[in-house]
Amino acid sequence: MESNNTDSDVEYFLANREELEGALSVLIGSDGNNCSYSRGYVKRQAVFACNTCTPNAEEPAGVCLACANNCHDGHDVFELYTKRNFRCDCGNGKFGEFQCQLIPSKDEENVKNLYNHNFNGCYCTCDRPYPDTDDQVNDEMIQCVICEDWFHSRHLGCTLTEPEELEEMVCEACMNKAPFLWTYAAHFAVVNTSQPEEQGEVDVEDSKDKEETSGPSHRNGNEEPSTSTEQKKQEEAVNRSSPCKRTHEEMTGDLVKPNKVSVECRLKELQVQGLERPKEGAVFWPYSWRSKLCTCISCKRAYVAAQVPFLMDQSDTILAYEKRGFDEPFGLHPLMALTDSMSCTQQLEVIYGEHEEGAGENAVFNWFFFYDNMQVKLTEMLCGLTVFSH
Repeated sequence: MESNNTDSDVEYFLANREELEGALSVLIGSDGNNCSYSRGYVKRQAVFACNTCTPNAEEPAGVCLACANNCHDGHDVFELYTKRNFRCDCGNGKFGEFQCQLIPSKDEENVKNLYNHNFNGCYCTCDRPYPDTDDQVNDEMIQCVICEDWFHSRHLGCTLTEPEELEEMVCEACMNKAPFLWTYAAHFAVVNTSQPEEQGEVDVEDSKDKEETSGPSHRNGNEEPSTSTEQKKQEEAVNRSSPCKRTHEEMTGDLVKPNKVSVECRLKELQVQGLERPKEGAVFWPYSWRSKLCTCISCKRAYVAAQVPFLMDQSDTILAYEKRGFDEPFGLHPLMALTDSMSCTQQLEVIYGEHEEGAGENAVFNWFFFYDNMQVKLTEMLCGLTVFSH
């Protein structure tokens, strides 16, 4: 009986270890000891806002992980997850007389930083805080990969059947700022985020195929969406049997001649096919969708004009950031760093949940206590005992 309990405890710990590491993945990719200011506008890093030092909504500011730990310990700090191309503001002109303890001398302002209402503790189109004590609905929040704001799933304007799938989301406002994305969405976006009736009409008009027209009516199932996706892939393969890339490689075998690439545009090829979808609501994409974007000269200019050139960069994704963090963390992996920093007695206390006298050879291993204590101590170690509200 005791053995069975131990086995179930181990399974519980192993199942939740992945969730714990997922939470740590945001922090492990950022330096918790050295201010990131000297690195300039960091491609992606964990960013925090201090309501104690910069409460004015007209002057939003963000600080790096190291400054949140060292300069703002004990302050009203909340986590903003990660931000792209951001430079630490700690101690600059927005902080008045307050100076950064790690790098005191900084420019008055980081002019390339982008801010939104997240820096004031508000999120979504409803402009509410998170967590929201007045909101009785237990709703998941999802981040747009373009504006990096967070949205309640019920405010996305689309049907969301499996919000936990590994996908990227672009909110409706950002889709309209980069309208060419609607064309890609009709071909590559996750189907189950569209309205059932409207998606059905699109499939009928595009393919005139009975199998496809029946697909949307059963789009919550596991087979129809995948079948539709396979059919689309087959159609795309046929339509691209002689596109610029293949013709270019076969005819020239050369990577130069940019004129050839600029003439042939994948976006135009997709537009000619006439496949459309309703231009409303947020759009969910598989993680491979960025690789399908056209990179001809004309399209590159369109990305820059819409302020979304980062969409061409596969390493810009959150998934890539987290992978880099675990592959090449700043210092030791948190689990290793935690145990290495403890004395033998402390290790026994964490593992067995008892003090010295109870942590003998006959002490029973308590996985639940171990997991709970590991969470608390990892949070204390990585966040400098600062309690974040997000």
